[in-house]
Amino acid sequence: MPGGRLTQQERQQIALGLADDLAYAEIARRLDRPTSTVTREVMRNGGPTAYRADLAHRATGRRAQRRGQPAAGAANAVPQPHGRDAETVGAYEEVFTIALMQSGMGRMASRVLACLYLTDEGSLTAAELVARLQVSPATVSKAISFLESQGMVTRERDERRRERYFVDDDIWYRSMVVSAQATARLVDTTRQGVGVLGADTPAGNRLENIARFLDFISEAIARAAEHGREVLHAKPLGGDPEKTEKTAETDDAAG
Repeated sequence: MPGGRLTQQERQQIALGLADDLAYAEIARRLDRPTSTVTREVMRNGGPTAYRADLAHRATGRRAQRRGQPAAGAANAVPQPHGRDAETVGAYEEVFTIALMQSGMGRMASRVLACLYLTDEGSLTAAELVARLQVSPATVSKAISFLESQGMVTRERDERRRERYFVDDDIWYRSMVVSAQATARLVDTTRQGVGVLGADTPAGNRLENIARFLDFISEAIARAAEHGREVLHAKPLGGDPEKTEKTAETDDAAG
């Protein structure tokens, strides 16, 4: 890490900063360390809600003793294109992984998806994922199967007959469609319960209310996904990431 390894006292200050809900940048400023150093330290040791200074310090010592073995974060050392800083990209990959996990996705599926997202090609082979994440092929395969079931990755075989996994601009659209379909199925199941329990009973009435709510949500998700799909393919205008070709057209029509 820049400036040498973190001391136990610095890790205690990080823990105190997290307890006070300070941003990583503010904690790093107080330690006179790069923000990426603090971010990576926290994400490697349980994330902001589970970080413990003493446990992190001991874990770092154990990692230092395992010389000659590939580190779990070996992917972070991969040379980066476009002049990107490898450590900063690696730290952000961990931040992005935590964000996906906090949205409800499993840890390994989150790690795989983050890896795919942060490649310019939006594509990696099974072997490349195994090497980057330092996990078994079976672990990668299981994570990919889940992501496929959610419409979040696709797979093809390249010219060398290797399985290659892809993310593209449409994956969130497909994921929303899958979510809407799953919610619609839950509506049907809930309404079956109304028939079993009786529509004029408290339990039956409760299930009917849930079914109507979920039915509304399912339709709203499907409509929003269709309307929002064009945003996924629109390019930002004038350097403003929030201003796209589509929003510009809307603004012009309103004006």
